[in-house]
Amino acid sequence: MSSPVIRPARPGDEAGAYHVCLRTGDFGADGEPFYRDDPDALGRIFVGPYLAFEPRYALILEDDQGICGYALGAFDSRAFYGRYEREWRPELCRRFPEPTGDPTTWTRSQMVHGWYHHPDYTCPEPYADYPSHLHIDLLERAQGRGFGRRMMEAAMDLLRKDGSPGAHLGVSLANVRAQGFYPRLGFRELLRVGSGTDGCIYMGRRL
Repeated sequence: MSSPVIRPARPGDEAGAYHVCLRTGDFGADGEPFYRDDPDALGRIFVGPYLAFEPRYALILEDDQGICGYALGAFDSRAFYGRYEREWRPELCRRFPEPTGDPTTWTRSQMVHGWYHHPDYTCPEPYADYPSHLHIDLLERAQGRGFGRRMMEAAMDLLRKDGSPGAHLGVSLANVRAQGFYPRLGFRELLRVGSGTDGCIYMGRRL
């Protein structure tokens, strides 16, 4: 197996990056068993709009087996979410009606389809200090080898060079491994919302 390389995202990366999103879609673990009815459900939120709207801050990790990770970001989160609202979400809502009935009976994909109709645009304060945001996912074969740190540092360097004062990210309360990773990169907790698998910790770092 060749050593993975980090490169800028390019057209044609969508399928591979969506697959990484699926295979890390169970709070960092393999989400494939939970999204068999719609494998691209998560990728349409967490990958697609970043590749389309913010390709400058999209980095891909690739080895001889294909894409095995990504780091994605937005320079101005509010501007990004505004464009998502205008240009991306209407088509999602058209293609995937809001699920009905008892939410406790929904599949994971139906839950995500519900997010299409009720998006979360949380930006922790002070926004002026942390206007950018990032997220990263790596397949298991690429984990524990330093690539996550290298990709995050490369993404932050891009944001810094373009004048961003700081970045934030969200970490599920269920993803304990990630909660330990980001503080080692200099991120600190800014906001905590919800509880259990629905809870999220927002962390920020000055650039």
